Amino acid sequence: MRMIIEEELNMNENETPRERFKRIATQRVSTVLQRLDILGNCSNKQYYEYNDEDVEKIFNAIKRKVRDIERQFVVPKEEEFKL
Repeated sequence: MRMIIEEELNMNENETPRERFKRIATQRVSTVLQRLDILGNCSNKQYYEYNDEDVEKIFNAIKRKVRDIERQFVVPKEEEFKL
C-alpha cells in the first residue's frame, strides 16, 4: 500500500519528472534518516534493555528492506537469448 504525502500533491504543472523525483526522493530520504536517528535513541542502555539478538533482528530487517527497495531501482540488463 502506498501512502501519499500531502506535500507530494502540491506539484507544479511545469515540473519535469526528474524535478518531481528529486523533490519527492529528497523528502522521503530525509524522513527515513530522521526515523533511523529516532531508532538510534533506543540504543541508550540507561533507558532500554536489549541483547545482541535483538540488535541483529533489527538490522537484518532494515538491510533486507533496503535491498528490496534498491532492487526496484535497478533496471535488469536484458540477457542474450540462449538455448
